[in-house]
Amino acid sequence: MPDLDENIVAQETKLKPPEPGAPYNAVEDVIYRRRSVRFYQKKQVPEYLVRRVLEAGRYAPSAGNAQPWKFIVVQDPKMIQEMTDDVVSMCRLLMKGLDYITPGKQWRRGLAKLTQHTRTNEFHPIPFGAMKLIAEGKLGVWHGAPTVIPILVDRRAPGKPMIDVGIAGQNMVLAANSLGLATCWVSFITPLEYYPKWRKRFGMRYPYKLASSIALGFPKGNPDGQVKRETQAVDWYTENGTMKVVY
Repeated sequence: MPDLDENIVAQETKLKPPEPGAPYNAVEDVIYRRRSVRFYQKKQVPEYLVRRVLEAGRYAPSAGNAQPWKFIVVQDPKMIQEMTDDVVSMCRLLMKGLDYITPGKQWRRGLAKLTQHTRTNEFHPIPFGAMKLIAEGKLGVWHGAPTVIPILVDRRAPGKPMIDVGIAGQNMVLAANSLGLATCWVSFITPLEYYPKWRKRFGMRYPYKLASSIALGFPKGNPDGQVKRETQAVDWYTENGTMKVVY
């Protein structure tokens, strides 16, 4: 792997802001070309490429430089299948008692609402709908990716450690894309927390807990579809103190 410190020092003096109307630079191009890929080739990602992806995560900023993450690399197909099977099983179990979206099962909404008070984000209709598809075998978990990178978060860290972990993961995703690899964020790994065997295997004891995971591999085909992004209004306070709204 190239020496990072020497490369960074050598490049710092070369960086200049682009002129108005200049084409996207290499970093911007990687950001805009990134896709969440759900079809992968079977061939494994070489270790040297995985290491470069992990190194990009290690260089992410974090509050107080606490680096509140732990990366795990899983390339054993039997282990990935076991993880998948256990996620599916847990999704099925949760759907039995908390399914509030299937017609005729609205009586479960009361129980689901109680659960939503403690796990609001996870029981939002969007992830809950995906959980239902996973339970029914209509949606994959890691989509056949040959490498899975579970990410743990250290809950003792200062500031907002989950945000820091997200920044590290995004560094990894963008680095992977720049190396010709494909990725997909998969937070449906978190049901594995319910299994003692996975807590032991992944070292999920205080202060660590599962934050998310990244599917990693070579893309199958040409994943060029792009999900539309909304243009949000931005309140912009200028140098003279006036405020304008830009899009």
